[in-house]
Amino acid sequence: MAGISIIIPVLNEEAYIEKLLTTISEHSTSNQIKEILVVDGGSTDNTLYIAQKFGVETISCGSGRAKQMNMGAQKATGEILYFLHVDSLPPMGFDQKIVQSYNEGYKTGCFRLKFDTQSYFLGFFAWFTKINQPICRGGDQSLFISKELFIQLKGFNEDYIIYEDNEFIRRIYKATSFKVIDDFIETSTRRYKKHGNVRLQYHFAMIHLKHYLGSGPQTLLNYYKKHIAL
Repeated sequence: MAGISIIIPVLNEEAYIEKLLTTISEHSTSNQIKEILVVDGGSTDNTLYIAQKFGVETISCGSGRAKQMNMGAQKATGEILYFLHVDSLPPMGFDQKIVQSYNEGYKTGCFRLKFDTQSYFLGFFAWFTKINQPICRGGDQSLFISKELFIQLKGFNEDYIIYEDNEFIRRIYKATSFKVIDDFIETSTRRYKKHGNVRLQYHFAMIHLKHYLGSGPQTLLNYYKKHIAL
C-alpha cells in the first residue's frame, strides 16, 4: 500500500496549526499516513512549538511557500505527497480516498472546496471546484501527487512567491489525468474577512487573468502587494 507524506508549509501560524493537526488525527482512518512534515519559513511565534507537541517532524527552510513545499517533498519518504495549507481542513477519511484514487491510476488530484461560512457569494465560487479544469483549481483544495510525478515535473517553481500552486497545477494538467475527489476540504475565510469577499475575489480573478495573458511571477507579485498585500 502506498504511504502518504503530508507536507504543510507554515509561517507564523500558531492560530491554525493545532486545529489542523488535530483534524488530521481525527479524520485519518487508515495507517496510510507515513509522516507529517511541517516546513517552516521562519516563524517567530509558537507555530513550531505547537507542531512539535504533536510529535510531527518540523523542517526549517527559507521563506516562500514554493521553496518550503519543495523542501518538504525532498525530505518526504512516502510514495504520495499531500500538500496541505494550514487553514484548510481535510474531510473524514481523506487518506483512504487519496490512496483509493492513487490505486485507481490517478497520480494526482485534490478535493472539492467549501468555505467555513454561509456566504452564498463564496459558496457560488466554491461550487465551481467540482469542475475538472485547471481554472477551477487552487492550493486551498490541497493537492496529492505521486513523488515520482512530482520529481518528473520538477516541483513548484520557486520564482513564484504567489500563485505557485496554480502554476504547478497547470503543468500537472498538461502531463496527466487529474482526479477531483468528490468530498470537501473546508478552508478558512480569514483573508476574505480582512479584505472583503467581492474585493478579494475580484483581485484573485485579475491575477488569474494576468497569468493567462502571459504575466510572469514578478508582475503577479507586484499586483498582489499593491492590492492585497503580503
